[in-house]
Amino acid sequence: MNRKRGNKGTAFLIGLIIPICCIIVWQILGNKGVINQAIMTKPTTLVEKFIPLLKNGTLLRNLTASLKRVLTGYVIGAFMGIILGIIIGFYPFAEKMTAFMVGILRPIPALACIPILILALGIGEESKIAVIMIGSFWPVLLNTIQGIHGVDEKLIQLGNVLEKSRFQMISGIIIPSAFPSIFTGLRLGISSSWTNIVAAEMIAASAGMGYMISYAREMSQPAQVLIGIFTIGIVGLMIDIIVIALQKKIVYWE
Repeated sequence: MNRKRGNKGTAFLIGLIIPICCIIVWQILGNKGVINQAIMTKPTTLVEKFIPLLKNGTLLRNLTASLKRVLTGYVIGAFMGIILGIIIGFYPFAEKMTAFMVGILRPIPALACIPILILALGIGEESKIAVIMIGSFWPVLLNTIQGIHGVDEKLIQLGNVLEKSRFQMISGIIIPSAFPSIFTGLRLGISSSWTNIVAAEMIAASAGMGYMISYAREMSQPAQVLIGIFTIGIVGLMIDIIVIALQKKIVYWE
């Protein structure tokens, strides 16, 4: 047990050392003029620019706008993905009926739908939420179907022997067995949602992280662009950590 903790601690330290070394090298190269400051601002300059953005509320306002859109679209898309995934996975007839449509629509990136969504829903919140919904829907749907298909046949047979009803089979055996795969889809879905909203906000938005980056680019403010990029990465990592923690708590038997 102590050895495992020691290995985890070593891996964590290595994970910290690598980015710290990269930042130090970045700073040194910036000081020597090797890196073009109009493109890659020095880390010290980023810190100087970050503090005002944090104090005047610009960063928090844009981050909050993006998170609200992601949460709304993700909840809708994930809910639809789980419900349809259970239906398609449990009923072979439903799977056959939807196989052709799923095969065509699944490879289409959510961002490719933005022009159509803007024409149909306008440039308001609805089109951005729709992009998030599409981005989160497919990972959840496919992993839910896979989870249903991956249920141990012996458990199904045991349920039949015990004369469980259809509802009891689904709620007591199939869904719990498919939970690990479903949570994998939820994790992929939230990651996809966070990526898609940033791209959608770059095209049509008046607030959000994508808007902040796009505006900074137009104003030739590389420091603000990089701050926005790093903020997106850090928040994405935090979201992933939260989902993993929830998975460990809910799917405790895995």
